[in-house]
Order: sequence, then C-alpha cells, then structure tokens
Amino acid sequence: MSLCLSYTRHTLQFKFDARTSRGAISEHIVYYLKVWDKEQPEVYGTGECAPLAGLSIDYRPDLEQKLEQLVQQVNSRELELLQVNRLAEELDLCDWPAIAFALETALLNLQHGGGWKIFDNAFSQGETGIPINGLIWMGDKAFMQQQIEKKLAEGYTCLKLKIGSLDFTAELDLLQSIREVAPADCLTVRVDANGAFSPQEAFKKLERLAKYELHSIEQPIKAGQLHEMAKLCAYTPVPIALDEELIAIRSSEEKKHLLETVNPQYIILKPTLVGGLASSAAWIKLAEAKGAGWWITSALESNIGLNAISQFTAQYDITTPQGLGTGQLYHNNIPSPLQIEQGALWFRASQEA
Repeated sequence: MSLCLSYTRHTLQFKFDARTSRGAISEHIVYYLKVWDKEQPEVYGTGECAPLAGLSIDYRPDLEQKLEQLVQQVNSRELELLQVNRLAEELDLCDWPAIAFALETALLNLQHGGGWKIFDNAFSQGETGIPINGLIWMGDKAFMQQQIEKKLAEGYTCLKLKIGSLDFTAELDLLQSIREVAPADCLTVRVDANGAFSPQEAFKKLERLAKYELHSIEQPIKAGQLHEMAKLCAYTPVPIALDEELIAIRSSEEKKHLLETVNPQYIILKPTLVGGLASSAAWIKLAEAKGAGWWITSALESNIGLNAISQFTAQYDITTPQGLGTGQLYHNNIPSPLQIEQGALWFRASQEA
C-alpha cells in the first residue's frame, strides 16, 4: 500500500454566537484530511483538523502551510499505513495536535474501509448509545434558562453549564432554579468555569457552589498554576476536573507529573487538543492508575471529528455522561449517522441527516 493525502478547508457557521469566558464565536474554520491508497483511490479515510482560537496550541497562521508540508511529505514517499500511535513522532506532529488527530483518524477510517467506520464496536454497529451531558451555553439568564428547560424536556439527566460570564450571584440563582425543579438524585449538574476564577477567590466560590450538589467543576482557575490548583483539589468541596490544563502536555513524563502534582478528581479529554486518540488513551491509563475519573468531550468539531471521538469513546465501558452533544451547533454541518435520543448519542447508519 502506498498512501496519498489531500485536504480541503470548510467554514462551519454557528446557529448562534457561541459564548465562552474567552469570548463569542460565530464561525469555525476546519480542514478535512483525505487519505487513500494509490491502487484503490475509491476507498478513502477522512479526518478533521479543527483547532480552536485561544485554546489549541496549533491555532497558528502557518497551520495551512504545515498541512501543505504534510501532504508533500506523505505524497513524496512510499508511505505504508504506519502504526497510528507513532504518527506524531514519525511525521513531526508533536506540536500539531489537531493535525495529528485528523491524520490518525483518517488512517483508522481507511483501515476500516472508509465511510463512517472508525472502530468496530457496539456503538458503531448501532447497538448501544453513549450517555451525554446537555450543554448549556453562556448568555443572559433568560437565554440560559430557555436552554435548560429545552434540555430537560429532551430527556437529559446530566447538564453542563458554562459559567464565568454572568455576575456570580446570577449564576448561583440559575443553579438554584435548576435544583428547585430537579434535585441532585434526578439531575446531574456540571459547571465549566474555563479558568474564570482567580486563585484568591476560587475556594470561596467553590464553597458557594457546593450548596447545589454539583458533580464537578471544570478548570476553576487558569491553566499553568499547578501549586494553586493542587491546593484547590486537595480541599475543594466540589470535585475538580482538569481541562485546559492538559492541552500543552505531550510526553508521558509530563502527564505523570501533572497528575501526581495536582491529584485532580477528574480529567477531561478533548482529542483535538491533546494530540489524538492514542494520546487520549495514554491519559486514561494514567488517570485510572491514579484513581482519577475521566470523560471525553468534543471540541466544536463537525460531525466528522465528533464521529471519530464518539466511536473511540465507545471502546471503553462508559457509564459517566460524556461531552459529545455538539453536533447540532452548525447550520452547515456534515450530514452524518449521529443522532441524539433521550440524552444519549446513537450511530444510526440508516438515518444520515
């Protein structure tokens, strides 16, 4: 087998301005990698490179230049199907996690004969669904309340709220209103601060949040403050999940050091941001060895990337709701077999939409 590679650019348009503590976004530029065997060009694999502004380490002006270089590297050599967990090293992609994820998943897709298959498991066969959290986007209180009511009506048993953009008292009022209609034994609530709290105020805010029996809080303070984060994790009344903290870390030694230093209750894995599926699997192994929980979240990819992440997630025995509900965000998403039913994601091969 001798491989060929190409890529195309696509601009995804949000249905609304998606707000985080880093600002609002209305569109998302992604790149689709296509890989095939010269002898059988009709069968190809597809992967998605979708770095996020202000978050991905490879959201850089020279990203397309790197993609062009990668295409030349692959097309000028008689490359065989490499071991996917060696790709970043073989092709110098350690500092390009979104590209590494795209190429890794494109090759897995090719290995499985193209189409939508990435892994062969009960999810990709349409036999089981993956429980997911309903994502509540930042906005004014009325907008967030509207989203909450809609998600509850759709059958979600776990909600994730972005916090940090409203007045903190208003956010507490919102949590109070949720608990008045859905106590903790009926509804799991997660919050994501995206690093919005200062180290000086974080513990007091966590104490106030604890009243609402939250499952966890993601990244209460900004990444890179390991000593402060370790102190919070040691004494927090609300379990802490590391998210942005994982993004710039590559080697096994760095991963071990982070987990041993901070001792988080959970880690959250976004394959586009942490270097792909093999890297995510390495994180999971280390977290489980430390007794830390984990879940997997998409990072605003289109259905191409979401499909790959979902099938990878289904390789594990999943009971915790995952963060895989972002496929409905765009006007011009890629039609796919992914469907959400009663708070779970399903692969319905006969129902592409």
